[in-house]
Amino acid sequence: MKRKEKSPRADIYERITETIVADLEKGVRPWMKPWSAGGLEGRITRPLRHTGEAYTGINVLLLWSESLNRGFEAPLWMTYRQAGQIGAQVRQGETGATVVYASRFTKTETDARGDEVERDIPYFKTYTVFNCDQIDGLPEHYYHRPDKIIDPVSRIEHADRFFKHTRAVIRHGGSKAFFAPASDHIQMPPFESFRDAESYVAVLCHEATHWTAPEHCVGRDLSRYHKDRTERAREELIAELGSCFLCADLGIVPELEPRPDHASYLHSWLRVLKDDKRAIFQAAAHAQRAVAYLHSLQPAQALEEGKGA
Repeated sequence: MKRKEKSPRADIYERITETIVADLEKGVRPWMKPWSAGGLEGRITRPLRHTGEAYTGINVLLLWSESLNRGFEAPLWMTYRQAGQIGAQVRQGETGATVVYASRFTKTETDARGDEVERDIPYFKTYTVFNCDQIDGLPEHYYHRPDKIIDPVSRIEHADRFFKHTRAVIRHGGSKAFFAPASDHIQMPPFESFRDAESYVAVLCHEATHWTAPEHCVGRDLSRYHKDRTERAREELIAELGSCFLCADLGIVPELEPRPDHASYLHSWLRVLKDDKRAIFQAAAHAQRAVAYLHSLQPAQALEEGKGA
């Protein structure tokens, strides 16, 4: 009997997960790499499509990692064809980065009774993109680097406004940060107990991601959080990624020193990722939905301001 060959979809799940697992086994959280790279100037931003639209979900992690490992500074990415359409050319010998696209289509079928029924069929594909640093002949604005933020105070004020607009109940006191589903509030240690304002905001981003879980927000089930270590690890991974995505959106440098509970989570995350090759994809998708929900709570004016933050 011939061994069943892996599908391209299974292969990309496995390949990406193995890369992330390898970093975690070294004690490195790969989604934190962009902020810990000493040579990077300016602020961290999400990777951007050639249209200026930000990548989301797992593609953020993939392109952050690619930029760091290969020394790219431009945030913009495009396909070979897109470069050619604007009169540019990917340099000979350059290799691209893999990004993924998941969607679904509706197919009409005939059931056993002869009735026509519609069925949603998910599909998944990969494609290759190149960083602007690999492409010659692009208009100058494509090579623009994120501006360096000179005034950190205004940046933090912008973050404060962002969380105020969510209308989340945020209480301060004690020594632990957590989201309490029963009372639907976020508990944060006093601001003064953090080593800097950025660390405070990063932790608040983490807890705000948890806060989006209830049914009246995005509907992520937390009923087994305290009963099942695997479910807890999955939810903490979602909040971890949500914090990184939101920090990038707000122009905040997140905490680089792990929280005390991260050591135990590293072990749990490794177990989850090794057992389920789709777990990191699912976590990134849940984190993206959580962050999108928090953005949706902002007034139109704040959203416009955020684009330049």
